[in-house]
Amino acid sequence: MEKIRNLSLKKTILLYFVISLTAAFLLSGFTVHFARNMQNKIWEKYIDYADYTDVFQQYGKKYEIEISRPNQSQMNRLDHHLSEMCDFMETYSVLIFSIVGSVAAVFFFYKNKLKTPLQELKDASQMIADNELDFHVSYENKDEMGTLCKEFEMMRSALADNNRKMWRMIDDEKALRNAIAHDIRSPLSILRGYQEMLLEFVSAESIKTEDVIDILQTGMYQIDRIEHFTENMRKMSHLEQRELQCSEIELSELAKKIEAEAAMLSKKESKLCKVERVQEQNIVKVDEELVMEVTDNLLENAVRYAQKSIALQIKKKDGFLIISVEDDGIGFVDTEEKVTEPFYHKNPQDDLKHFGLGMYISRIFCEKHGGNLKIYNARQGGAHVEALFKAE
Repeated sequence: MEKIRNLSLKKTILLYFVISLTAAFLLSGFTVHFARNMQNKIWEKYIDYADYTDVFQQYGKKYEIEISRPNQSQMNRLDHHLSEMCDFMETYSVLIFSIVGSVAAVFFFYKNKLKTPLQELKDASQMIADNELDFHVSYENKDEMGTLCKEFEMMRSALADNNRKMWRMIDDEKALRNAIAHDIRSPLSILRGYQEMLLEFVSAESIKTEDVIDILQTGMYQIDRIEHFTENMRKMSHLEQRELQCSEIELSELAKKIEAEAAMLSKKESKLCKVERVQEQNIVKVDEELVMEVTDNLLENAVRYAQKSIALQIKKKDGFLIISVEDDGIGFVDTEEKVTEPFYHKNPQDDLKHFGLGMYISRIFCEKHGGNLKIYNARQGGAHVEALFKAE
């Protein structure tokens, strides 16, 4: 039954026609035989048995007698109509049963092979037209319609992904506008306050030179913040346009570079960095610059929030390069979606030095490299982040 259900449309319609026409010929043969017997019984009423008795006595049982058709005037009205009906059945039964069988074959073909998938596709098309993409096209038969439904499901899935990306871009754009309004306004407000102070006190000659220098240095710091912010804006504008430059590299060699970077960052912040060394001689094909940039972002984030130590692991599994970074801090207080938004700040004080773009850029780069960024809190406490890059 499974094989029949998964037959191609061409083989299925051929099978249905063979079955229906075979049944039609059998039924028509039975009908013709029945009509002839019935007609002979009617005609027997009107034969002259004396003539047939003489023939039978002369030739015996070896002689086959064909009953001739009586004249219409000899038969009564009912027998005449029955005889005509038998003629009609003998003449047209093959044609009638063939037509009925063909219609039945088409009907069952449509019912069993086309009706369900066409209804699925019709409903799916209507839902897509209504901008409802949270559904699935399910049709299990492995025929042409099953293939079409699978391709339609792939199209729906792609549309849903694009729709989610579009809304995510809209949300990111809103966050960008809000961040610009906040992160630019803060240093500008500080600069304005210091400038007003200078105008007021310098004109009154009531401010010391040392205080003027302190104010100017603070102003330069705020200018540096604005320049840093502008550079981040430029960097963000090129995220989607960046092309991958993949090349083969020994996993152990890549691990050495990452370990050196981790040692430098942890030493700078007086934190202990534990690295799980890679023993396998695996070759990975990745964009080394992109991988190092994501790793730097994760390490900087871990070093900033760790209390005493961070743990780093590099491995290759199931065709992916996986870089895991874990710290012993308080962990994440928001969801993964929130943490990877642009300009995310866990602590308002971070606004003074950091613009909250590291995790966002890391997520974009991981997705561009065919992987993703996994974020959760470790069992023993602290944040755990895994960056996955397709490495084949």
